[in-house]
Amino acid sequence: MPALAVTLRQRTPIPLDARFECEAGELLALVGPSGSGKTTILRAIAGLVGCAEGRVEVAGEIWLDTARGIALPVQRRRVGFVFQNYALFPHLSALENVAIASARADAAAHARELLARVRLEDLAERRPAQLSGGQQQRVALARALARDPQVLLLDEPFSAVDQAVRQELYQELAQLRLTLSIPIVLVTHDLQEAQRLADGMAVLDRGTVVAEGTVDEVLAQPAIAERMPGVDAGSLLHCRVSGHDARYGLTLLDVGGATLRVPRVDLAVGTPVRVRIPARDVALALSQPSDVSVVNRLPGRIESLAARDATYVDALVRIGTAVAVRARITREAADRLALAPGIGVWCLIKSVALDRATSMLTVESVRPNDAPSAAMSGAPQDVSQR
Repeated sequence: MPALAVTLRQRTPIPLDARFECEAGELLALVGPSGSGKTTILRAIAGLVGCAEGRVEVAGEIWLDTARGIALPVQRRRVGFVFQNYALFPHLSALENVAIASARADAAAHARELLARVRLEDLAERRPAQLSGGQQQRVALARALARDPQVLLLDEPFSAVDQAVRQELYQELAQLRLTLSIPIVLVTHDLQEAQRLADGMAVLDRGTVVAEGTVDEVLAQPAIAERMPGVDAGSLLHCRVSGHDARYGLTLLDVGGATLRVPRVDLAVGTPVRVRIPARDVALALSQPSDVSVVNRLPGRIESLAARDATYVDALVRIGTAVAVRARITREAADRLALAPGIGVWCLIKSVALDRATSMLTVESVRPNDAPSAAMSGAPQDVSQR
């Protein structure tokens, strides 16, 4: 039984047709453009708004079941909610903002403990106006945890801070997750943010969940790019650090017995990482090229070809038995190389992005400086060009 199971349907005032689950200790990202119903779903889980038809079950307890007339009031739902604008009381200190949410007899001590967990113990007496955006976000997170929640809901909590602070908060959330054993639901319109932090993903379009599953499964669906402008299909590979090349400043990653090389990152051998490879950054060759600057060249076999539109084709290439890489090439290239399922090819990977699989903590986006463009001059005749 999942720790969180949600089904919500209604036609008005905001159309919804959503169903998803999240296990304890996992983070599910609700991804979609503005107005797609993400925040409404969070508020329905929390009991802040009603829903015409639905069911919400948390840790075996029914919070909402419209068919049975069950709708627990918000005060009876043990939910931690971090609002997009943080919703802190301006006249209260950070400590008081957190303590007011605690039901414990030692609320002040509990609040100090939570502020320490988010590294704000030295700023406990400051009011929100005296805190930076990132510090206010930490107070809001501590207040959400003060309720000893059964589920944690995060409504675009990083949208109000700059990129540098956002990266710090990503890391802090990843570390905090290691201490929590409750489902976490994150609302975001940023697919990259979802990739970095989430285990599972549900993509929303006008209130309807159009794709749901693990991050790997959702990102492998070419149709997602059509639903979300700016989103590209790709592959999410699970790897481990296998070594470092001091001479060339590279880190070596093992992926299904093959090796990926990326600019060095400070990770111990054996550290699990996730590698995101956009389909547009993979070229295909019929033989192993030796006179190109692309560092990563993986042998595989075409599993399937699917026409994306009049110009492009998506090729799924199987690397070994457990790894698949998606490449987006032109139809002209596919015809010129006579590509078909079963044909052996080499995947030429021009860029990758990494994040630690154990904590969903992004290390960095990696793009080799010498990676050639997709249509490089003088390219070998048996290499696809976009």
